[in-house]
Amino acid sequence: MKKALKWLKKWVLRSILFFFIGTVLWVLSYRWIDPPITYLQARDYFSLAEGKTFHLSKSDVNYFDTSLPLAVVAAEDQRFRDHNGFDWEAIQSAREYNKTHERKRGASTITQQVAKNVFLWPERSWFRKGLEVYFTFLIELFWSKERILQVYLDEVEFGEGIFGAEAASEVFFKKSASKLSTRECATLAAVLPNPKVFKANKPSAYVQKRIGKIQQQMRFLGGMGYFEVKSSKIEVR
Repeated sequence: MKKALKWLKKWVLRSILFFFIGTVLWVLSYRWIDPPITYLQARDYFSLAEGKTFHLSKSDVNYFDTSLPLAVVAAEDQRFRDHNGFDWEAIQSAREYNKTHERKRGASTITQQVAKNVFLWPERSWFRKGLEVYFTFLIELFWSKERILQVYLDEVEFGEGIFGAEAASEVFFKKSASKLSTRECATLAAVLPNPKVFKANKPSAYVQKRIGKIQQQMRFLGGMGYFEVKSSKIEVR
């Protein structure tokens, strides 16, 4: 019995060590290497009905040459540059809101969404949420804010079988994301809460209203110098 417990203890410790080393190297590698495909992308690819096409952004588009980073920050995570992966103020606000409202409000940051979209799978469980916290911490530790936004825009879902802002731009606006107008950037950001319901090419009255709010917030954040131009590259200050 003692030998079995000793072996089990060693096995558990080694498994934890291998998991830690493997995940650290995995996250660190994506600091420079673009993720080849995510779980959600693979699932949608194999589940799409016959005749429907699959669109995936795998390009050299630098989204910081456009208004897209500012648009998604304005829409999804306005304290992105200041938090360490978790917006505790938004979390507390969501908790208070959800106590009195049937329709629940989330408080995930862009970094948390990258952790979920790139490294994990869509499931509501405490185990997956715990992994999301872990990967969020690693992403903030090893990646720059610019890298987080770049990967987010390359991997996020914009509709059924449409992943990444470049793919979404080609499908909805028939041009590269590098040529999007400010309003078109805000339009893409406006559909992110529910991309399979909201349509960028056919925005509903609700989406139109949301686009206006995002543009207003973009002007506010831009006026505060949220992004700063240095050496012809936009950087998060």
